[in-house]
Amino acid sequence: MVPSTDPASGAGPSRRASGEAGGSGRLRSAPARRSLLSVGRALVVVRKLTPADATAFQALRLSGLLECPTAFASSHEEEVDLAPSIVADRLAARDDRAVFGAFQGPDLVGLVGLKREERRKLSHKAFLWGMYVAPANRKRGVGCALVTEALAFAQTQLRVRQVGHGVNAENMAAIALYEHMGFKAFGREPCFMLVDSVAQDELQMVCMFPNRNST
Repeated sequence: MVPSTDPASGAGPSRRASGEAGGSGRLRSAPARRSLLSVGRALVVVRKLTPADATAFQALRLSGLLECPTAFASSHEEEVDLAPSIVADRLAARDDRAVFGAFQGPDLVGLVGLKREERRKLSHKAFLWGMYVAPANRKRGVGCALVTEALAFAQTQLRVRQVGHGVNAENMAAIALYEHMGFKAFGREPCFMLVDSVAQDELQMVCMFPNRNST
């Protein structure tokens, strides 16, 4: 699976980029949820990341920023020197967001973040960010497993009505993945960001859930 754009994974410096940082939020305890995926003979486990995963998260995140600069609004230069405490804070338990990781054995091989919109009138919505799967683990269902877990969290924990995401308009593999997961494109922003002075368009996508009152 090829990485997709998002605020931490390839959108631009927009409101959605708040999903990259920690920020405030009321802590809440919740039962740990894990998804299992069989990849060949190896078992991949998808679960919420915690501050204890900060080192592995940062290593994979930086790898993604280097490999796929057109898939992330942020850059390797902006994040390589982040203090460990800031990285750990991104993964701290909060009631409006989560970061999920896919593990093959002890190795973190995939990431995706989800965050509810902060403003009251937008709180029925959440957005994905930071989607990335290591090259050796692509085209094996890891991306689908990560998005499935994030969407389940959005429905059952955040209880939102929809999840949005921005994808580099040239990233056909990512677009196909999100369409498979129920996302539909509704707009395209020209020159969403510039990477080495080259304009990158963003395809805006949304996954709608059955109508419900958000909390």
